[in-house]
Amino acid sequence: MRLALYQPDIPQNTGTLLRLAACFGLAVDLIEPCGFIFDDRRLRRAGMDYLEGVDLTRHSSWEAYCQQRSTRRPPGGRLILLTTRAPDRYTNFTFQAGDSLMVGSEGSGVPPTVHEAADARVTIPMRPGFRSLNVAVAAAMVIGEALRQTGFPAQPTITTNEHGL
Repeated sequence: MRLALYQPDIPQNTGTLLRLAACFGLAVDLIEPCGFIFDDRRLRRAGMDYLEGVDLTRHSSWEAYCQQRSTRRPPGGRLILLTTRAPDRYTNFTFQAGDSLMVGSEGSGVPPTVHEAADARVTIPMRPGFRSLNVAVAAAMVIGEALRQTGFPAQPTITTNEHGL
């Protein structure tokens, strides 16, 4: 499973998402341009020392990302877009281990061409009158469900001590 970040605007969110990916063993595709200098100290602060553990591929554009996906071996799997404009709740969607879960730019989401290119679109239901969640929170929720459904494929067996910890 992969996490795709479409033109992220906020370094702290990007750092948090990279840290999330490192913890769960997800590869990350970062589609540029970013709204910040990639080596920003705020990115490093949010990502902490986890950034070295991320399988990160930077793409210079949406077109470059699409080209790389088409030549990836094994094939790239489905592109699942997290969006407030989706018909399907993420909890009703059946995820697959090869999926790429994409979040859009914090300021503008994704353009119509990216919406159209997605194999599926999922949303997180919210109370009326509320527009959206923080992109890192939304990604964490959907990634958690996707990994639950696919059996946390890249994860080692979790063991506990005699106290259940």
